Amino acid sequence: MRHAVIMAGGSGTRLWPLSRAQRPKQLLDIISDDVTSDAVTRDDVVREAGGGAHSLLAEAFARLESVLPAEQIWVCTAARYGDQVRAALPRLDPGRLVLEPVARDTANAVGLTAALVADVDPDAELAVVSADHVIRPVERFAAALGTAYDALAARPRSLVTLGIRPTAPATGFGYVRRGGPTEVAGVAEAAAFVEKPDRATAEGYLASGEYLWNSGMFVWRAQTVLDALADHLPASAEGLARVVAAPAGALRTAVLAEVFPTLPKISVDYAVLEPAAREPGRVLVADLDVDWLDVGSWPALAETLERVGEDAVRGLAVTLDSAGNIVFSDDPQHLVALVGVRDSVVVHTADVTMVCPVGEAERVKQLLAEVEAAHGPRFS
Repeated sequence: MRHAVIMAGGSGTRLWPLSRAQRPKQLLDIISDDVTSDAVTRDDVVREAGGGAHSLLAEAFARLESVLPAEQIWVCTAARYGDQVRAALPRLDPGRLVLEPVARDTANAVGLTAALVADVDPDAELAVVSADHVIRPVERFAAALGTAYDALAARPRSLVTLGIRPTAPATGFGYVRRGGPTEVAGVAEAAAFVEKPDRATAEGYLASGEYLWNSGMFVWRAQTVLDALADHLPASAEGLARVVAAPAGALRTAVLAEVFPTLPKISVDYAVLEPAAREPGRVLVADLDVDWLDVGSWPALAETLERVGEDAVRGLAVTLDSAGNIVFSDDPQHLVALVGVRDSVVVHTADVTMVCPVGEAERVKQLLAEVEAAHGPRFS
């Protein structure tokens, strides 16, 4: 049977001070409800300030419901977010919520989910998707995900990654190079995975037509992931086997709390995909031709905000002779006023005001570390 899991445990530190440790970006209502048509482009994801909004997590769940029934959709998140996830997703089956007691990177999060899914469905095919993407139109996403499942049916031991057709020479994403075709239209063998390139290299990738952005979304059999962990990360495989060997309920939760913090911290890319990619034809890439926005930074979030002149704005704001700014206020009674400001991020929350050049927005995570060093977790 086909299943899918939304990975929703991230802390979203590059969207600080809006995203906080106790309420990260995937749980914030930052995507407007006014986009009702699936046939929209990225430029159409422009928002009415003050309109209704929903979370990235709710959007990811609704997107998967275009492919699967709710009872086959799982969510993996940090235990401290459990109540907020339940509130955000009233259609989520309570038995499909996977709670990590601590963060041990994606190999263990994916492995834990795969183990629990395989426990209820030993032949499960499992898609792994992210909670922090905006994808339009949904119909094309659903079709590409269906194609990836079809590829898995044709090659049961394969690991299928979804590759986004690039629209620009982006330097902030990893890439995957298409190899030879497969028996499934729209799916190729993955010839190589490459890290974030410099600008000139990215321009070459775009011009070649051979490269796709690595979306970080995958489709594979749950047992295939567990087998790969057994081969390449045996400590995690053994620990996860101990967890699912315990009866579901309080005893399993207790074993999870004991075992999970001891597992080696490593990403699923290094633990599973890289070793598998050494086997010819084992890793495949399905072409996902959509408008895709990874909402991982302030410039990315700006793509979803209302355009006021040359500024991207959410909340009460007045600007004079200003341009290229990202202005965000979550207080409907607080006005942010700018004069003569260029290319800056200005964020106001109840307890933090943050200002930085747009070009330095990737350093917000570093800034948060400095704040924590000076003030502890008070503003985290």
